[in-house]
Amino acid sequence: MRDVSELGSDVTATGGPGIPRGSEPEVSGPSASTESGDRAAEAGGPRDADPESGPAAESGLPASSYQAVADDDSDPLPVAAALFGDRLELAQRYVAMLADTGVTHGLIGPKEGDRVWQRHVLNCAVLAELVESGARVLDMGSGAGLPGIPLALARPDLEIVLLEPLARRVDWLRSVLEELGLPLTVVRGRAEEPTVRQEWGGADVVTARAVAPLARLTRWALPLLRPGGRLLAMKGASATAEVIRDSAAVRGFGGSAPRVVQCGGTHVDPPATVVVVERTAARRGTREARRTRGRQG
Repeated sequence: MRDVSELGSDVTATGGPGIPRGSEPEVSGPSASTESGDRAAEAGGPRDADPESGPAAESGLPASSYQAVADDDSDPLPVAAALFGDRLELAQRYVAMLADTGVTHGLIGPKEGDRVWQRHVLNCAVLAELVESGARVLDMGSGAGLPGIPLALARPDLEIVLLEPLARRVDWLRSVLEELGLPLTVVRGRAEEPTVRQEWGGADVVTARAVAPLARLTRWALPLLRPGGRLLAMKGASATAEVIRDSAAVRGFGGSAPRVVQCGGTHVDPPATVVVVERTAARRGTREARRTRGRQG
């Protein structure tokens, strides 16, 4: 098992499709990255009040281009070109829509329009480092399509479903996908609904960004995964504290011990922080899980 920093370096340098099925990255330290957590819709419960941070694929660019790192004060286009390759123009159009109708529709905050690349798109795109080739991905509580749309732009090999409960956001997502010509599926629904689990369960990967605290998020996400599938929960400074607090409940819901991983360090500063949970078993009615259900609804 390789260190996550080595894994991320390998993917970035080669333009490969991500880690192989069944692999699990080692724990890395938490990121101090934070961002606006103003997406008010949720996949089955209220959004986590704690701000969270979210984000390669084949680009055809020289290896030296992968060394560019974007922060809030740098030009994002060299990094965007490295991550999106010949889909850079689509990524630019998506960023323009986020900064325009994404703001007017309340999908991102009014002060975020000038920081869409760094705070929303690039740090979601680097999540591609943790997704295996050809995976079925369900983006839970997708909101503005984050991280699902940047992930699709960086990794056209993935089959991605955007799950969102609010009709106006579903309409916005469908208009964006039509405008960009992306073959993603948008589903209106909540993760805990039996029809959603029946029709869209069995995913290789469930992604989530700014959705809920870890225990509640795991309770919703694990039934949507195949055995051995993984939840990739994009988190901010709260990641380590949530892992410590919620580990017993996560295992009670049928998940592995949660791990904190950093990715995208050669592209974004700070790197994206992700909590990784594998579905290992059917949910068990442990005392910790029952307590968490009562505490978090």
